[in-house]
Amino acid sequence: MGGFKDLVVYRKAFDMSKMVFRLSKRFPKEETYSLTDQVRRSSRSVTAQIAEGYRKRRYPLSFIAKMVDADGENAETQVWLDHAVACEYVAQADIVPIVSHSEEVGKLLADMIQHPAKYGAVENRRA
Repeated sequence: MGGFKDLVVYRKAFDMSKMVFRLSKRFPKEETYSLTDQVRRSSRSVTAQIAEGYRKRRYPLSFIAKMVDADGENAETQVWLDHAVACEYVAQADIVPIVSHSEEVGKLLADMIQHPAKYGAVENRRA
């Protein structure tokens, strides 16, 4: 089994964070330390939580908890994107591809949460 970078969910989440970064460059300067920072952090945190959880897969409950955290950060990213549209920094059409990516990531994370053993999350017990 490869590392976390080989996971489809990681690659999709990483692509999503790059999309968020490019879009957020269009936000006004006064949002640098608020909305811009928030949406970038949450989108990047998805990949960080996936990586951490994958490394903790020896402990299924830790793995699941990290995937739940990743899913939460993924949802938070969608909320910040909605705020960007509401503030008229970008159009709804601008966030559609990112939200689509985010929804795919969410489905993959849900599978990981429901079926951790498929991803190597099996507790190693010593006799």
